Amino acid sequence: MDFLTVSLPFVKVLAAFTLMLLGIRFKIGLGISILIGSFALALLFGVGPQQWFLVGVQALEQEKFLLLAAIVMSILILSDAMERSGQSRRLMDSLSGYLVNPRLRLAFFPALIGLLPMPGGAVFSAPMLGSVAEKMPMKDCDRVLLNYWFRHIWELSWPLYPGMILAAALADIPILTLILHTGVCFFLMLALGWIFFLRPGVLPDAMVETEEFQPLGERRWRVAVFHGLPLIIAIVGGLGLEGVIASTMPTIPYELGVIGALLVGTLCVMVQNGLGLSFLVGVLTKKSLWGMILVVSAIFVFKDVMGAAHVVDAMAAVAGGEATLVTSAVVLPFLVGAIAGINAAFVGATFPLMLGVLDALGMQSQVVPYIALGSFCGFAGVMISPIHICFLLTCQYFKVEMAQAWRRVVLPSILVALFGIGWFFLLRG
Repeated sequence: MDFLTVSLPFVKVLAAFTLMLLGIRFKIGLGISILIGSFALALLFGVGPQQWFLVGVQALEQEKFLLLAAIVMSILILSDAMERSGQSRRLMDSLSGYLVNPRLRLAFFPALIGLLPMPGGAVFSAPMLGSVAEKMPMKDCDRVLLNYWFRHIWELSWPLYPGMILAAALADIPILTLILHTGVCFFLMLALGWIFFLRPGVLPDAMVETEEFQPLGERRWRVAVFHGLPLIIAIVGGLGLEGVIASTMPTIPYELGVIGALLVGTLCVMVQNGLGLSFLVGVLTKKSLWGMILVVSAIFVFKDVMGAAHVVDAMAAVAGGEATLVTSAVVLPFLVGAIAGINAAFVGATFPLMLGVLDALGMQSQVVPYIALGSFCGFAGVMISPIHICFLLTCQYFKVEMAQAWRRVVLPSILVALFGIGWFFLLRG
């Protein structure tokens, strides 16, 4: 085969991805951008507009899609309920009295807000970190980096994040299985956050010596449990029910356990705060909620269009399987993550391709290691993205020049990707 024949399928895929990334870059919406990419892919591989439409309709009729959309909607409703009712803030106030070490307090508030997967959540924790750091001899750039980094330490280990749920759904594995293979990222993020942003020598040593501890809340664990009860119900109940259903009732979708726990958690918030039907109406009419549902819809359309257009078969027929896998598991997730600045983007845009290649090569047993690899590389791209909404909002809040803070994020983010590659070989071995 000549070079043109070998490269043509890859050029077509790259062209479709370029259209998708341009849509994201020019802010026409992630969901619309993925739909545009799927349409371009269909045309380039000989699938007409009518067939593209029919494939899309069939994709949105799948049980897997409907369950995933219900999970994402339930998560966003729970997050919004805790934020709008002030329960998230009360939970933090009830826990803050236990935080004696000032460095621990600087990391704690962004990390706690990180448990709630709300878009731009870093701007919610920025005022809290600013209040904690008000009397500490720190630069505003340090405040930006601490808020941004520790806000995202849970991204690959917390079952409420849409990116994790999407990845598990696309790979057709329980989310707990995925977390067991990617959860090490939590400890990696803590270690890198300490080394690059929090340790003595990076932050002034005098901070620990001169700052007097003033508890920001009472040491009442019962109050903390009360305010954290919705999260406890959602996480423990969701994982527990998912495991029970998967092991004892295999004919029933295990996602129903997660949905049930999330709904009970939301009901708990509403009862604790006296929220009525007007709250639900307000949440269900939010643009951000339906924007995320559109993203999930577009991802499933993209996945099925790839199958109908035989994209993976065309790539595998002209190139080595390993080269295609490296591209789909390392390069594309990192690139899409860096351009989009959101986990759901790299998962939805690149994981269907990666999973299709694995299936074509008969490597279904390697799905989990490759999903972990793609997750680490994509997440590194998200953290390094200069258009990441949390990064932009945090820089704006603390009035810090974006380039000044961004330079210090690059190296630890690259280390996340390199660790993921090493972790992949360990899992695969």
